[in-house]
Amino acid sequence: MQLSPTAHVDTFCRDHLPPADQWPEFPSLSELGYPGRLNCASVLLDEPIARYGGDRTCLRTPEEHWTYDELRATANRIARVLTEDLGVVAGNRVLLRGPNNAWLVAAWLGVLKAGAVAVTTMPLLRAGELRKIRDIGEVGFALCDHRFLDDLQVPGLRVLPFGGDTDDDLTRRCAEKPPGFADVPTAADDVALLAFTSGTTGRPKATLHFHRDVLAIADTFSRHVLRPDADDLFTGTPPLAFTFGLGALVIFPLRAGAASLLLEKATPEQLAGHIAEHHATICFTAPTAYKAMLATGAAARLRSLRRCVSAGEHLPEAIWKRFHAETGVKLIDGIGATELLHIFISAADDDIRPGATGKPVPGYRAAVLDDAGNPVPDGEIGRLAVQGPTGCRYLDDPRQAEYVRDGWNLTGDTYLRDTDGYFWYQARSDDMIVSAGYNIAGPEVEEALLAHPDVDECGVVGAPDPDRGRIVCAFVVLGPGRQPGEAAVRELQDFVKQRIAPYKYPRRIRFLKALPRTSTGKLERHRLREDAALPG
Repeated sequence: MQLSPTAHVDTFCRDHLPPADQWPEFPSLSELGYPGRLNCASVLLDEPIARYGGDRTCLRTPEEHWTYDELRATANRIARVLTEDLGVVAGNRVLLRGPNNAWLVAAWLGVLKAGAVAVTTMPLLRAGELRKIRDIGEVGFALCDHRFLDDLQVPGLRVLPFGGDTDDDLTRRCAEKPPGFADVPTAADDVALLAFTSGTTGRPKATLHFHRDVLAIADTFSRHVLRPDADDLFTGTPPLAFTFGLGALVIFPLRAGAASLLLEKATPEQLAGHIAEHHATICFTAPTAYKAMLATGAAARLRSLRRCVSAGEHLPEAIWKRFHAETGVKLIDGIGATELLHIFISAADDDIRPGATGKPVPGYRAAVLDDAGNPVPDGEIGRLAVQGPTGCRYLDDPRQAEYVRDGWNLTGDTYLRDTDGYFWYQARSDDMIVSAGYNIAGPEVEEALLAHPDVDECGVVGAPDPDRGRIVCAFVVLGPGRQPGEAAVRELQDFVKQRIAPYKYPRRIRFLKALPRTSTGKLERHRLREDAALPG
């Protein structure tokens, strides 16, 4: 693909794109009609202000409201501080660190306006992890919430805090700057952000996404599946460093001229309270959070919601049905990936089939392939492959050739497609359990266990076995008042045998007080696999 002339003075990102023959195909990109010069921050702010006016609410937190005019003016001032005070030039990487709040959003937009590349990081990362990100991305600058500075003492990184009361704080510097800024006219295919994949072991993988990609996820999943309007109030729990959260709480609401309620931290019960207090209409969170909200008796506090999106993990049919029964809301399931920026298979409203992920989002196409890269017949399992207007571009990483093959993005998931074109999740490709010659999908066993009223959470992996090769091992979190023990093991095993083929039942069950999860809420299956390999 021929790239447009870059506006970047620092061409590090373009210089470290993967070779052109390792890129995925982008079959629907031309349909979106983006111009050659495009700064996505300009579009996300200027267009809704021109359409709806700048005095409408843009960002809310439990303590404050920001209008579109205020957000644009603050982002402009941040761009001025970056370029005039710190000497940032277009293409420099700027690390962002902090919880979900209005200043983090303004900083993200200010970085893009300045033509720099945003590298948003999880606030829970520690110094060693941040140092790896700095080294891989050759990051020279950072804007950091003043409460999260301790782990950011990284050599070679100029750090400016925000939200504090020191003389050098970004907040004070911005107060001295005029509210206007001439946004850098970046190319549509200039890199806008570096996103690091979560759950990676070894060297973190950095994905490169262009300015056009930022708009593409709004103009596909959000426009055609979510279908928000300017009166919606978005909210949810995913951090903005997680591209699921970036789309859900920044890109999608801004593209629609809507507002976003940002929560620095919220348990499921607290999330339900904020939804009720602020009358939020669209929520993004993980399947376990939806189940947990119901467990607190919060269904009545969710009446303002008209759209709920679940991603990050497979949405079990049992959770979907219970949430619908108690709230009347049909949960929108979806699968996305950091490599493709956001959701590419989903369904909404009457198109939903509980238990299925859905169909390819308009603009994307998907297939189920065998190990040789050939399509398998409908009803057979294989490797999920995706193409669309976004796709994987790792920063100078040989794993690019593993993720992209023959123009397809291979997500690492095992799926089957039915005769109606719906895609049904089976497992992560490395989580398929082969036991005595049978293929057993861990999520199917999890779904059967979750249907038991005493099971709050569970995770299923394979455990080594001398006779069967591997056996199904379940890690279970029981509900309040239920005691673990042999009686509970037998009860759950018998329950599973009544719901799915008996050979799939968990031959080993271990009880935990909580499942190990990442900062984005994903189950850390690698830790379960490590525990399952231990005797006992």
